[in-house]
Amino acid sequence: MTESGDNVDRELFRNIQKLRELRIAHRDLDEVISRLSLDIHVDELQLKRLKKRKLMLKDQILLLESQLIPDLNA
Repeated sequence: MTESGDNVDRELFRNIQKLRELRIAHRDLDEVISRLSLDIHVDELQLKRLKKRKLMLKDQILLLESQLIPDLNA
């Protein structure tokens, strides 16, 4: 029983760590996008790709958060 509990704890820790990494990457990307947006000579395609990547990170964050938060209806 404790081995199963240890596995759950390890998985929870990995998910929390992954969530932390995704949030940092999202924040960093937001800062890059903000700085690039100020440049009048910015490559619009590059900016668009960065924004798309930021949205993908946000989706991953929301998915992981929903997995970590227990279902209140259960």
